[in-house]
Amino acid sequence: MSGFAVLSEEEKREMIQDAKDPERRKAFLAARMNSQEGSIDDYIEFLSQNMGFVELVCSKRVTKGFKL
Repeated sequence: MSGFAVLSEEEKREMIQDAKDPERRKAFLAARMNSQEGSIDDYIEFLSQNMGFVELVCSKRVTKGFKL
């Protein structure tokens, strides 16, 4: 398993429609460029500010051979 979620056919269609729309393409490019401008300190600050919005659910996982 690669760790990536499997997309439904509807989600795949939506992504293809977004890719074909020039305005949506520009929006995604602008968002990507904006996200790459920050430093590691900006990223840590973002995570710290938003920790309260995420529900923490711990689970016990037994591993072997030092693998997670």
